[in-house]
Amino acid sequence: MTAPRIHIRNGHVIDPAQEIDKVVDIFIAAGKIAAIGTMPDGFAAEQVIDASKQIVCPGFIDLGARLREPGFEYKASINSETRAAAASGITTVCVPPDTQPVIDTPAVVELLHQRAEAARACHILPIGAMTRGLAGEHLSEMARLKNAGCVGVSNVLQPFANTNVLRRALEYAANNNLIVFVHPNDDGLSRNGCAHEGIISTRLGLPGIPEAAETLAVSTYLMLIEQTGARVHFCRLSTARAIQMIGRAKYDGHAITTDVAAHQLHLTEMDIGFFDSNCHLQPPLRSQRDRDGLRDALAKGRIDAMCSDHQPHDLDAKLAPFCQSEPGISALETLLPLGLRLVDEHLLPMKELVRRMSTTPAKILGINAGHLLPGTRADICIFDPQQRWTLTQNSLRSRGHNTPFLGWEFTGRVTTTLLAGRIVFELQP
Repeated sequence: MTAPRIHIRNGHVIDPAQEIDKVVDIFIAAGKIAAIGTMPDGFAAEQVIDASKQIVCPGFIDLGARLREPGFEYKASINSETRAAAASGITTVCVPPDTQPVIDTPAVVELLHQRAEAARACHILPIGAMTRGLAGEHLSEMARLKNAGCVGVSNVLQPFANTNVLRRALEYAANNNLIVFVHPNDDGLSRNGCAHEGIISTRLGLPGIPEAAETLAVSTYLMLIEQTGARVHFCRLSTARAIQMIGRAKYDGHAITTDVAAHQLHLTEMDIGFFDSNCHLQPPLRSQRDRDGLRDALAKGRIDAMCSDHQPHDLDAKLAPFCQSEPGISALETLLPLGLRLVDEHLLPMKELVRRMSTTPAKILGINAGHLLPGTRADICIFDPQQRWTLTQNSLRSRGHNTPFLGWEFTGRVTTTLLAGRIVFELQP
């Protein structure tokens, strides 16, 4: 089906890649940006979108969202979660390899692409497994995974059998020019833990995960990055100390990028309250000092991108006692609202928020997206920065309702999302 010719008028266009930050019209034809500003000769719009008093920007690119398919369809599916992503202004998601089966063969990559194509709501970029079955023992066929469409490789939170396997994996990834997505975690220090090791975990009697579980892993990777020349992206950082360590390595010229989950910029260990399992996360919610350090690093550019770390769960997964519940929150639909809170708090200008959620993630992945350059695919988010709304069970489009933000009032809501020039979400009045 040919995408219609669309005229988006009177919108405040923000495109950090072109340094555009003004009210200007956008013209779309054949699924691509035809022009910005002046209507092309002979252009006749089949559809007009009035974006008055709204922000028009590149669709957001989420560097980490679990869609649960294949293998965990009782929690969510590609169809349900890509539609939730579209309703959140997200047009591209990176999918970690801890599915069932694991994303360690081209066949699984092809399955994901087929399911995404059938849903037609969001682009999916699979991340391949670094080791077969994520078992940490034998390297996966990374070259074949890259050729099948994987944008990078990761072992997620699964440990390696030993440091030599990790070293060989980094070398193999470097030789194939693949990004390594690292979730820094020392399994020996974090195993059986479920909350940040500190006063709150002690008071509640919860096994702790120390700061060193992250910083020790970061230190190991930094030493091996220096030796192997691997291009590494540190995912979901949670401690201020880890940011300092990585900042020094970036200053020394190593090819390192970083991201943080949006909820880590707003919540702390204090939000666990009386064992709220929706606050059981991995990495855990850290101290206020860590949260403030993450916010400062994001504002100063030491953290490159912000993502959702979306992990939808079925109801039973969060009904167990805190430590026995499954970690993670359903986070696609709070990514933009939590980001806009940072703008309201004057931590980031609006253009910088768009940069961290769209332009920079595209650069990290090396894809032609995250901008509104004429001739490129029209993946666009339109949102009303002033619309007030409350997050409720009924407003969630994700099948996962496991979020500590239920009942929160937010300002700013997506009204329209376009994927390759087609409207895939439109907020109903």
